[in-house]
Amino acid sequence: MSSLSRELVFLILQFLEEEKFKESVHKLEQESGFFFNMKIFEEKVHAGEWDEVEKYLSGFTKVDDNRYSMKIYFEIRKQKYLEALDRQDKAKAVDILVNDLKVFSTFNEDLYKEITQLLTLRNFRENEQLSKYGDTKTARSIMLLELKKLIEANPLFREKLVFPTLKSSRLRTLINQSLNWQHQLCKNPRPNPDIKTLFTDHTCTPPNGALAPTPVNLTPAAVAKPAPYTSLGAHGPFPPTAAAAAAVANANTLAGWMANAAASSSIQAAVVTASSLPAASNQVSILKRSAPATLGMMEYPNAEHEQLMKRLRPSQSVEEVTYPTVRQQASWSIDDLPRNVAFTLHQGSSVMSLDFHPSHHTLLLVGCNNGDITLWEAGIREKLCTKPFKIWEIQACTLSFQASATKDAPFSVTRVTWSPDGTFCGAAFSKHLIHLYAYTGPNDLRSHLEIDAHAGGVNDIAFAHPNKQLCVVTCGDDKLIKVWDLNGRKLFNFEGHEAPVYSICPHQKENIQFLFSTAVDGKIKAWLYDNVGSRVDYDAPGHWCTTMLYSADGSRLFSCGTGKDGDSFLVEWNESEGAIKRTYTGFRKKSTGVVQFDTTQNHFLAVGEDNQIKFWDMDNINILATTDADGGLANLPRLRFNKEGNLLAVTTADNGIKILANSNGMRSLRAADATPFEALRSPLEVPAKASASSVANIAPVSCKVERSSPVRPSPILVRQNSIDSMSRSMEKARALDDVDKIKPCQLTEIVDPTQCRMVTMPESTDGTNKVARLLYTNSGIGILALASNGTQRLWKWARNDQNPSGKATASITPQHWKPNSGLLMNNDVTGVLLEEVVPCIALSKNDSYVMSAAGGKVSLFNMTTFKVMTTFMSPPPASTFLAFHPQDNNIIAIGMEDSTIHIYNVRVDEVKSKLKGHQKRITGLAFSTNLNVLVSSGADAQLCIWNIDTWERRKSVSIQMPAGKASTGDTRVQFHSDQVRLLVSHKTQIAIYDVAKMERIHQWVPQNALSAPISCATYSCNSQLVFASFCDGNVGIFDADTLRLRCRVAPSAYMSQAALTGNGCGGGGGGARNPCVYPVVVAAHPQEPNQFAVGLTDGGIKVIEPAESEGKWGILAPGDNGLLLNGGRPPSSSSAASNHAAAADQVQRL
Repeated sequence: MSSLSRELVFLILQFLEEEKFKESVHKLEQESGFFFNMKIFEEKVHAGEWDEVEKYLSGFTKVDDNRYSMKIYFEIRKQKYLEALDRQDKAKAVDILVNDLKVFSTFNEDLYKEITQLLTLRNFRENEQLSKYGDTKTARSIMLLELKKLIEANPLFREKLVFPTLKSSRLRTLINQSLNWQHQLCKNPRPNPDIKTLFTDHTCTPPNGALAPTPVNLTPAAVAKPAPYTSLGAHGPFPPTAAAAAAVANANTLAGWMANAAASSSIQAAVVTASSLPAASNQVSILKRSAPATLGMMEYPNAEHEQLMKRLRPSQSVEEVTYPTVRQQASWSIDDLPRNVAFTLHQGSSVMSLDFHPSHHTLLLVGCNNGDITLWEAGIREKLCTKPFKIWEIQACTLSFQASATKDAPFSVTRVTWSPDGTFCGAAFSKHLIHLYAYTGPNDLRSHLEIDAHAGGVNDIAFAHPNKQLCVVTCGDDKLIKVWDLNGRKLFNFEGHEAPVYSICPHQKENIQFLFSTAVDGKIKAWLYDNVGSRVDYDAPGHWCTTMLYSADGSRLFSCGTGKDGDSFLVEWNESEGAIKRTYTGFRKKSTGVVQFDTTQNHFLAVGEDNQIKFWDMDNINILATTDADGGLANLPRLRFNKEGNLLAVTTADNGIKILANSNGMRSLRAADATPFEALRSPLEVPAKASASSVANIAPVSCKVERSSPVRPSPILVRQNSIDSMSRSMEKARALDDVDKIKPCQLTEIVDPTQCRMVTMPESTDGTNKVARLLYTNSGIGILALASNGTQRLWKWARNDQNPSGKATASITPQHWKPNSGLLMNNDVTGVLLEEVVPCIALSKNDSYVMSAAGGKVSLFNMTTFKVMTTFMSPPPASTFLAFHPQDNNIIAIGMEDSTIHIYNVRVDEVKSKLKGHQKRITGLAFSTNLNVLVSSGADAQLCIWNIDTWERRKSVSIQMPAGKASTGDTRVQFHSDQVRLLVSHKTQIAIYDVAKMERIHQWVPQNALSAPISCATYSCNSQLVFASFCDGNVGIFDADTLRLRCRVAPSAYMSQAALTGNGCGGGGGGARNPCVYPVVVAAHPQEPNQFAVGLTDGGIKVIEPAESEGKWGILAPGDNGLLLNGGRPPSSSSAASNHAAAADQVQRL
């Protein structure tokens, strides 16, 4: 539904409310799903109208939509069950148990058994967990508080809890305005007109009382015959014999479409009616895009075209030949669906289109809204190359385009695609152009051809093989479809659509090439590669934007799209009849955009909708499974399967791409990751096809698990192993099984250098200056370090045969990079007491500039020349933390020594806002564009949330300190890739917070082998791991979802023997006593999730990765190793922690 239609529903709701149609108001709220009326929901809950509560709720969510919805329904049904027990109505209680609560036993059988046992008690309050259950009214109030939290956290209720602000009687006002306008248009307006109806447009009766003219209806017989078409001869780019052969073999593909095309106009109706009459052998019926001069039959003198039209005739013909397709029912399992997240690729800009290589199944082509084309090798999680948008030959483009190219909006990619053999790829852009690249191997996309293809946007691009010649097909806003050869010569220009053409679908049957196209008015047309015109004029469901795809074997045709009212459709077509064969169900939400889909394995369909991926079996209209890919997906994610169907790429809300895999896909990724890079150079490498496992009579399953904004469970009858944790653990276990069965990783203790890969930055060790801050460049090719004396140094990895990607790696030593001028990036530290300095640094998104400070002014350096571009913010107070605004590099958030935060605009050299809320210096800043907030942390152990539109403070909380620990020291913050969860690190703990509610989810405190204070912590690039460094030299690697320990890297694994022994560090068992050398900071590689770097107190910098034979850092340690749920008491820390307190205090000042 369009936004205007949605607003109309709100106007109707307001009207019904004002007219006191209360039941109608709530019925429309439920049926539209646009506004959840919390007030009426509360009234029904307090009244115990449980059937009405669930009925109203069903308009917004179902029990299996996500874990929030599941808990909402569970709480309601549990309360209904307890009330029946409290009334001693055992029969009703049994009915609720069997019919309402049974569904939850699938997720937590133990909990269901415990609920069942309550039937055996005289009073269910005898159960320890229900001993505090009061009366019914109180219990309902407590439950309602929990329900409101769950509803507010549930993503399905976003933007549905607040009714828009409207002036009273807005609908009446609009109607009055319309009537006034109609009256002004009257030819003979009368004063004070008496308007008695709204059913027809208002007109004032003419003074003479003349009657309106009577509509004239013509019979089909009155319509004259058209002039015949002239013969095409051999003037087309392809010989007419090819077109004739195409017609003979392609009868069933298009004939039914034409026969059953909806008579959407009187023209079409006349043609369809006439087509059922006997016709001369040289006459045919055809549907055209618009009315010719006359209507009826059209003559084709060419005998081959006569044969073609006979085959397309809707009436029954003895010459029609069908080609039955025998599909072998391959055994399959729901586990064949790629649903487990393997990793996330961080693109950096919004992804508009993606496509896997047809034979190299881990090679992914990506197009972005900034015009960039990127080639990823998913197997090694590397960007092989990026092609920023530029116009190759502006002089070769049309004059109108030349005039508009520089002043219009930036170019965006609308579609990328591979040629069938993978030797070419193409990109369509939002204005005029397409680019073709030749692909000869990794890092090698060569510019091949630029075409000024359409006036306006180019909406789709595809490759086709008419006459066995590889060609490019495009469509655009100019309502045209064009076919080009690879030299840029236009072969065909298909006219016929009356609206911008949205998508194209070339296909081949029995060596015959044809093409489907769809337009934004919902029209579907079919074309042969000739100049005759379209063979089909058909309406797509929803009458708006639709995409068409064939199954991999070419035997089944599907379309998916969204209507103007927001309803989405997924259908299979019966090609022989031109009718919809089946319509798939499972779309639950009105979409504001157009849903995307893909097919795989000749068996599955996948659609991106509502921040999740939905799967269907092609032979079953009911949804098979859903997944939210651990959260963070775009609202309408774009998606693409690889050719084998074992990998699925989906787009995220934070400009990334998640790679989902099944077990075979995990193996292929590991195989690619372990393959030497040179082995990936062949663009036509074909891995062995994996066979699917078998399962019989599988029922539809929903596997969706929401992970953002976790909610604290209700205190009434909810255990730690409740439905919430059970459902998550089931999916998590399955995902881990798929990964770990392939190659178990037992790396829990890394104590020897041979157990990992490590490289030391040359010329980095400087015993007088510690590493204060450490960053990877966003491109992943270098490391930038800021020392405690304000000096910045840069190391880069060279691109060569040993390192073709040029990315940071622990296998190759990088170069200490300096410009030819010999300049150094030194901050101004004049008059600064370095012992008290808090250095800070931030890097622009494109790696062009770095700003930093070390007690003095903030300096902005050019990363290529090392020149100081400008300085600003002279102390006092000194700057202590820097962060670029995520959407504007000219806006910088600067944390200050005096506890304030300055919002500074570099362009105008002005502080726009000054934020006050902390008591001590600012030690951390993190932006979330999803939540539209800035989170700040300080040395006062406070977290503050600021609205980045108004810069008003929303909330402040104190981090919860472990028992007996002081709150002194720096607190750092970093957002998870989902932009909702927040990593908070302090010398006493690492913790995960849900910023949407500002509640702590998990906490880990130093203990056992990792008992020293924490010096730093950071997320891995995919936010699946947390790397934490400790003041005794250890590094801990934790699972980011649970903060359970995966691996410990001892100092003996990466420090030199001199550092371990010369400074009094004991190396026995990988531990250290009273170390002088330990990691102050830790940084994560921006694309490689298992690579991190540490900056040491002696100035040394190490890059560390797992051993090549392992590929990742260990597995989850058994048992509880520090995972704390809200408020839980941690195990007591070792007394060794106090031995490192002095070292930790030093760290907090760096």
